[in-house]
Amino acid sequence: MKKIFLLPLLFSYLIAQSQNMIDPWKINAGKIDPSNYYGITVANGMIGIVSAPEPFKVKEVVLAGAYDQYGRGRVSNFLRSFNLLNMQLDIDGKRIGASDAINMQQSLDMHHASFTTSFSYSDKADISYTYYSLRQLPFTVLIDINIKAKKDITIGGASVMEAPDALKEVQNYYNEIDRPHIVISLLTSSAKSPTGKLLMCASNTFLFSEPHGQEPRVIHEMWDNNMHLMKFSRKLRAGETYRFSIAGSSITSAHHDDPLNEAERMTIFAKLEGRERLINFHNKAWDDLWKSDITIEGDDQSQQDVHSMLYHLYSFSREGTAMSPSPMGLSGLGYNGHTFWDTELWMYPSFLVLHPEMAKSMVEYRFQRLEAARKNAFNHGYKGAMFPWESAATGVEETPVWALSGPFEHHITACVGIAAWNYYCVTQDKDWLLEKGWPILKETANFWASRVERNGVGQYDIKNVVAADEWAENVDNNAWTNAAAKANLMNATAAALVLGFKADPDWTNVASNIPILKFADGVTKEHATYHGEGIKQADANLLSYPLKEITDPAAIKKDLEYYATRVPNEGTPAMTQAIFTLLYARLGDGAKAFHFFQDAYIPNLNPPLRVIAETKGGTNPYFATGAGGIIQSVLMGFGGLEITPTGITQIKSALPPHWKKLTISGVGPEKKTFIVK
Repeated sequence: MKKIFLLPLLFSYLIAQSQNMIDPWKINAGKIDPSNYYGITVANGMIGIVSAPEPFKVKEVVLAGAYDQYGRGRVSNFLRSFNLLNMQLDIDGKRIGASDAINMQQSLDMHHASFTTSFSYSDKADISYTYYSLRQLPFTVLIDINIKAKKDITIGGASVMEAPDALKEVQNYYNEIDRPHIVISLLTSSAKSPTGKLLMCASNTFLFSEPHGQEPRVIHEMWDNNMHLMKFSRKLRAGETYRFSIAGSSITSAHHDDPLNEAERMTIFAKLEGRERLINFHNKAWDDLWKSDITIEGDDQSQQDVHSMLYHLYSFSREGTAMSPSPMGLSGLGYNGHTFWDTELWMYPSFLVLHPEMAKSMVEYRFQRLEAARKNAFNHGYKGAMFPWESAATGVEETPVWALSGPFEHHITACVGIAAWNYYCVTQDKDWLLEKGWPILKETANFWASRVERNGVGQYDIKNVVAADEWAENVDNNAWTNAAAKANLMNATAAALVLGFKADPDWTNVASNIPILKFADGVTKEHATYHGEGIKQADANLLSYPLKEITDPAAIKKDLEYYATRVPNEGTPAMTQAIFTLLYARLGDGAKAFHFFQDAYIPNLNPPLRVIAETKGGTNPYFATGAGGIIQSVLMGFGGLEITPTGITQIKSALPPHWKKLTISGVGPEKKTFIVK
């Protein structure tokens, strides 16, 4: 079990920080080791591009909302899209590979969501390229290449369109649209998803720097059914810098009724917008996002890391989509791209505080799948709506059969209900509450009223569940499940009052009779048969936050001290320590809070760009759920922000001893600023 040593960790951290210049907005990697490399993601909430250690390569391209079944547990999975940004560069007839890149460096600019790789090629050229997942264009990406010749050279650039192995019936197209003022070369591919359910399409084009009529000639080559390319060549004189770009779009029939033509239309749109306008609009969109920010004075490394977490959260979602991020966001195919409680409990609250318009998409995702949740409840013999543990495109249960969490981890339904109520609390939008929030709250409350087993006063038991601590399977009266159900029932009652409806009196009756179990000394008991064993993640401590089931500081501290010693050093996710951080900050112990803040993610970081894995020593980044939990520990812990029925308020909290000031800007619909010194 865990032993806590506060001062040595803090001192070593401060010494290491003092020896390095840390940019709050850029993460730089000066040593690229392909054998120990974990890619970082550039995304716009719809399309994610994951970096690679090899020059001009992209590890993968992931599209939100594109699911099909292909051999991973007989459930829907995220699909890799066409790799539309891979390219090749030849200099004097030689293809540049990983071994040719001298002094290769990579950098993520979090302020403007761009990823740059730079290196030298022998004594002939200095090369850099930057790619963007354009924020203003949800399905469009851009790579911008700069080559500075040290000698007279001939360059050959190629854009390569490659189909992932899982796709079938690949069709490749090449077309030139010739207008008096411009020539547009379109490299396009389409394919069916593994079961044929979706049509996936991608298209790209070159953006040259030369005036019309002087652009290089573009040649198309077909290598095989799964790969084709277009290429050009150009001579450069010593000292000359040459710039060209590739803009591309990827979309599926899950997003558009005519994805093949739309992919080409969007690529043409990007071509005619031009590189400078594309980048300027992208930068402006990110400037607007960062009006909601967290600023830390006195700790440069924590500042950079918090920006990285916020950057990834912002990258993995966008307003107006009715989509909800998965635990790994758009960084890959982790957890099949499904939506869990990871969204509602861990990621969503930070969005709700900083960008309510993006949080609205996540609640809309659940609202649109309410009917599927009703059917799920019916299938299990319950009333109301029972949301699936894992959800994808349709809202049916998508948990693989071997995982017991599918039929038994019922607290997800309370998480959805609580999220709906909190959206109203922050926005005070009664029209939304009536149209969208009330149906969710009513049906989830009805579920819990039918789910409890009425065994007498104070004994409306909730039996046979998988706890939030997922090592506790098929247990009775789990602390978090019971308390979350109570909150869901009372929130539905409160919503009825706001709307002038008569709440079902049984909701209050049930809530008042659901037991919260205690040990003899008053410590919250995780479940009926819990006897102090190790826990996977926070469960009983969640009753203090985000719930207000436990409010007495002495009781909160007693639960913290008990469960903090029951979290193993390996195999547990970052959110547990995030909750410890938040609660200790609210209790006024900034030093202990900072210990857990660091313990939540520092051991989970992977090289070379500090990407967060799910667990200590884990290798499955990027873990957006953990980032969401840690950002909550800053906003609601160190920052003291509190979501109440009348909006966002601030309670007393403590900063780490070496933090001079914490500023949280752009909070809530009014975009307020909160400061802690």
